[in-house]
Amino acid sequence: MKKIAIVPIDNRPICYNLISDICAQDENIKLYLPPREYLGGLITPANIENIFLWLENLPDVDFIILSLDTLAYGGLVNSRRCEEKCEEILLRVKRLEEIIARQSAKIYAFSSIMRISNNSINEEEKEYWNPWGKKIFEYSYNLHKSKRLYEANCVINTIPKEILEDYIATRKRNFIVNNYYLKLAKKGIIDTLIFSKDDCAEFGLNVEEAEKLAKASEGYNNILIKTGADEIPLTLLARAIMQGKKPSVQLIFAQENSKNKISKYEDVPLFDCVKGQLSLAGVEIKDDADLIFYINNFEYEQGDHVLGEENKSNKKHELNFKKPYFIADVNNANGADNNFIENILNKELKDDFLGYSGYNTSANTIGSVICMALVKYFAEKTNENAFKKLNSIRLLDDWAYQANIRKSVRQEGEVSGEFKISPHEKEFELFEDRIKKYFNYNYKKAQYSLPWSRSFEIEINIDD
Repeated sequence: MKKIAIVPIDNRPICYNLISDICAQDENIKLYLPPREYLGGLITPANIENIFLWLENLPDVDFIILSLDTLAYGGLVNSRRCEEKCEEILLRVKRLEEIIARQSAKIYAFSSIMRISNNSINEEEKEYWNPWGKKIFEYSYNLHKSKRLYEANCVINTIPKEILEDYIATRKRNFIVNNYYLKLAKKGIIDTLIFSKDDCAEFGLNVEEAEKLAKASEGYNNILIKTGADEIPLTLLARAIMQGKKPSVQLIFAQENSKNKISKYEDVPLFDCVKGQLSLAGVEIKDDADLIFYINNFEYEQGDHVLGEENKSNKKHELNFKKPYFIADVNNANGADNNFIENILNKELKDDFLGYSGYNTSANTIGSVICMALVKYFAEKTNENAFKKLNSIRLLDDWAYQANIRKSVRQEGEVSGEFKISPHEKEFELFEDRIKKYFNYNYKKAQYSLPWSRSFEIEINIDD
């Protein structure tokens, strides 16, 4: 039995429940998660002291996967918001260092490079992000792109001095902390360290910091920079599961000529994103492979359900593979390709199907489905019900909700100031009927909620 402990990013279903649902496919995985109430939410930071105590009292495990943002700041969102000084954060990090140095487990850890969102919505930022977020983004983009201050100075003059100084100080603090993690990885206290780039553009202070961290980690194969965020712990989970195994996958892109285009919210070509996620998981790419990874990608530009820019696949996807296969649906950001899903559901489910995802960004989708598929394929004691439950939730989330129902929830919430899922519960029934039939999975009931009181995260609980 493989024993794995994980400290998630926060308490969102995609960061907490999904880990459990994936591992449940193999009854020979013993998973340890801190109680969900210890983790941070949108407004409330994690109870860091309780998580430290939980870590100190862990039984012997094989791997510990750590969200360093949770342990240093109280969560990914709080890493951008909290007002604590660098010295206070480093005291926590040094305590963590003492705890993991005593562990015999392999330590896989990940930390975010503080993002710069290209909008003025302050759901996950400091209050001044509205109205100054887009201006800060312009300053950051121009400063990195030009390597000169002229364009950036033009923007600086429009941002209040105290706001820009606070923003730069917060970035500097987080960058200093990330450099401390580098030292821990170089000493071998952290076995694998990932710096994640969340919501990236081609240029920006966050991209520049990534370049500096990459340069500082040259020669250390255990330190990597990856685009993405929420999927990183899942890719590291796959890496843990794959220890001692050497799986290979054949890549098939629906639009082969477009695989080097860049997805929305990312800064690397789609092919590089796929290759990087597979490499981190410990999977080789080759033509004569064990598994097939099918990527439903965009031909010209990625659509985005949130922006109302939906791509609908206009080709016939055969999916007649003679090997086990899994699917990443990235034709659109923030939800499934409706025509592609129709294509899938109109065919009989094959025994060698390993999983589907169409969640949020391309990196999120790719990392999550890689983990889903590898756990299922290498399961020592397979739980078929857990497999059906996991993929039913993904279709209810990525297809039913994100690609279809969410639009109405968002519009109503923006008018009323309160996002509600309850008026739309009947709308899920048609989707549920088709999913139940496809998987031959007649669960009793699915329950829906919005745990962060906004339209993005839906929590779906299935009662078998």
